[in-house]
Amino acid sequence: MKPTRNFLARGVVALVDAGRKLQGLQMRLTADEVKDGMEHFEPYGFTSNPLPGAEALAAFLGGDRSHGVVVCVADRRFRLQALKSGEVALYTDEGDCLHFKRDRVIEIQTLTLKVKAETAVEFDTPVIRTTGQIVSQGDQIAAGVSQVNHPHEGVAKGNQQSGRPVVTA
Repeated sequence: MKPTRNFLARGVVALVDAGRKLQGLQMRLTADEVKDGMEHFEPYGFTSNPLPGAEALAAFLGGDRSHGVVVCVADRRFRLQALKSGEVALYTDEGDCLHFKRDRVIEIQTLTLKVKAETAVEFDTPVIRTTGQIVSQGDQIAAGVSQVNHPHEGVAKGNQQSGRPVVTA
């Protein structure tokens, strides 16, 4: 029985077909070797659409170059550098970043952050800090007091100060 020889090749992403169940990549492996439709195996729960020019490792099991698979894609042009030991980050070529830092700090950097939740968004924290405006289409309830529709106790006439808002909730 012949020993099985596997072959790893380093190449460059040329095109991406992201519409398949396993993403297909066109790879430039050597100066004159282009492979179409190479399956890109990605870790469960993670996916990306690499830019042309990203580097990849392709495996040809048994040395058979008729069907290779891409096992890892990296892009040194946009990779975050100088993370501390143990830190993890997701990033894009546009500068968006989800960075799991030391001391259990998670930092998100983007232009617009949208959260879509069918039922609710919950924050369980003693303090929320903001440096900008809070804009809302609806009412805000603070300590049981509606910010839009709330009665006051001891209503005064003219320019006198009225009493505190009445808690209705």
